[in-house]
Amino acid sequence: MVEKRCILIDGFNLGLETGTGIATYARNLSFCTHSLGYKTDILYGVRPAPGMHKLLHEIAFFDPLVGDTPAWLKMLRGVRKALTSPIGVTASRVPITGRVIFTQYKSRMPYFDTIWNVPDLFGRSTRHPAITDDLFSRRWRLRVNIPARPHIAHWTYPLPMFVPGTKNIYTIHDLVPLRLPYTTLDNKRNYFKTARLLAREADHIVTVSETSRKDIMNILGLPEWKVTNTYQSVEIPHKYASKPDDIVKREVEGTFNIKYKEYMLFFGAIEPKKNVGRLIEAYLASKIDTPLLIVGKLAWKSEQELRLLNEDAIAYLERIGSLIYRRRRIFQIDYAPFPLLVSLIKGAKCLLFPSLYEGFGLPVLEAMQLGTPVLTSTEGATPEIAGDGALLIDPYDTRAIAEGIAVLDRDAELRASLSCKGRKRAGVFSPEAYSRRLEAVYDAVLAPRFDRRSSGR
Repeated sequence: MVEKRCILIDGFNLGLETGTGIATYARNLSFCTHSLGYKTDILYGVRPAPGMHKLLHEIAFFDPLVGDTPAWLKMLRGVRKALTSPIGVTASRVPITGRVIFTQYKSRMPYFDTIWNVPDLFGRSTRHPAITDDLFSRRWRLRVNIPARPHIAHWTYPLPMFVPGTKNIYTIHDLVPLRLPYTTLDNKRNYFKTARLLAREADHIVTVSETSRKDIMNILGLPEWKVTNTYQSVEIPHKYASKPDDIVKREVEGTFNIKYKEYMLFFGAIEPKKNVGRLIEAYLASKIDTPLLIVGKLAWKSEQELRLLNEDAIAYLERIGSLIYRRRRIFQIDYAPFPLLVSLIKGAKCLLFPSLYEGFGLPVLEAMQLGTPVLTSTEGATPEIAGDGALLIDPYDTRAIAEGIAVLDRDAELRASLSCKGRKRAGVFSPEAYSRRLEAVYDAVLAPRFDRRSSGR
């Protein structure tokens, strides 16, 4: 009997409540590996349980407010850590028995056969000396021991750690901290040293676009055979993607008091790379009446990006008969649950996503898949992903963005054309196509003699 392959995926971003593009990537990856017939394990770094009982371990995984750890147990764990720290850390199995009802979290949970945990694993990785010395790099990556050793450890972010005795693959989504350093908060020296460390020590590097693949090869000096672009996919559950227009209309209008198909949408983090400040400036300059809805968590420098959102900027006077009304032009909310976000995308007149640089650009693909017309950037990977299914503009040119917004607002034929072309283009990134690309990488890496020419593009 052939042994079933086991893939271990890190949970570095899977614990974030509001989710990120990397969280979506990791979650989709877990369902993809499951669909390929692999045993799929997830490795988390949540706090330890404040007791020895299995139920407390299960509760602590879902809720950090489980209680304080008694002093004797802290001491015992401290001794174990001191004894094992020279050789790394060891994961323990989290019992998921069903006694804790986690239906609330199902939309954010990955697929899993087994969940492993190392308390504060990802915090330890940032404090580990992996990035302080270029010598003996394998020694200095954090060693993570898994009692049931996987065939492949697939790290969805450049984390300086590895599972011994197995193949370690790292996904590097982009090198934005090095290409546009002023748009991120990363410690650039540490990021660069970690990226170079993993470039040397990884069994393989995976990325999500040809744009990122070229950046990784050029900046980190890697040969073509060691970096594979698998792209990524988006699979919006059918019950949300096929939601009838009348229900979408009711949800959008009832929740936000904006008209169905009569608003423009941006969704994503509010931070410099997303170019929201220039988007708002361009939107106001376009002088269109269609409102703009911004859905995004406030990140660093968000105040600067949203500096134009004052009362004079977000409202205009509208005369109806002899009365003058003040109507809002721009709405901003931090977060929308995924089912509501899908309705917001489907109900939008168009998506505005003029990002300065993306390794992939998941919002572009999600909107195209749902048939929503897209305006996006000529920079980074977004033109590669959008193809002819979006209106492309220079993200540094406020006037070009404004003109693009105005054209999309008034040209119904253009919107219909982009909707059709966008759906077709989204098919290139189907889950089936992604599964084939991913399986080819795993097959090549696990081959008895790793043929360098069998991987790469």
